[in-house]
Amino acid sequence: MTRARFHVVTEGLPELRALAEGADHLDVKTVEGDLSLVEFLKGMLVWRPWWLRALYMVRGGFVRLLGMRQEGNPASGRVPVEEIPLVPGARASFFTVVEADPDRYVAAVVAESHLTAHLVVVAEPGRFHVATVVHYNRWTGPVYFTVIRPFHHLVVRAMARAGVRGGRPSRYGRR
Repeated sequence: MTRARFHVVTEGLPELRALAEGADHLDVKTVEGDLSLVEFLKGMLVWRPWWLRALYMVRGGFVRLLGMRQEGNPASGRVPVEEIPLVPGARASFFTVVEADPDRYVAAVVAESHLTAHLVVVAEPGRFHVATVVHYNRWTGPVYFTVIRPFHHLVVRAMARAGVRGGRPSRYGRR
């Protein structure tokens, strides 16, 4: 079902569809919002509530338990709002942009020893589709992702909602 939804969202975007080939995990979250793709991305990437920072601290211990290294805490630093470049090779928070059309979509990657994850955002009038495409690189990939999967869904859904709010805190919590 999710793979089919990803293909509907990426209809006419073969460069994005190719990312899903052989994926071990694929999910798509959709939110309604009337802002530009860049504004949406800024909102997603500057959002750092206390509970997200705490989850990344716990993640740090877990990856060490699996014998992996975590290069810093992705949720700890602030991303300068003016620095969300949509050109391949540019850094956007802890992601690297691989494909982008500033009016339609962006695909970014974070590659670690255990897995490679792509964040794909497709903009349509009045809505944004946020997809995660995961490929496992070694045996620790499925172990790691099985443990974090429930949190992954919460985090991505909350990030998408924060994107629509421009990164502003929700009524339930702080940035």
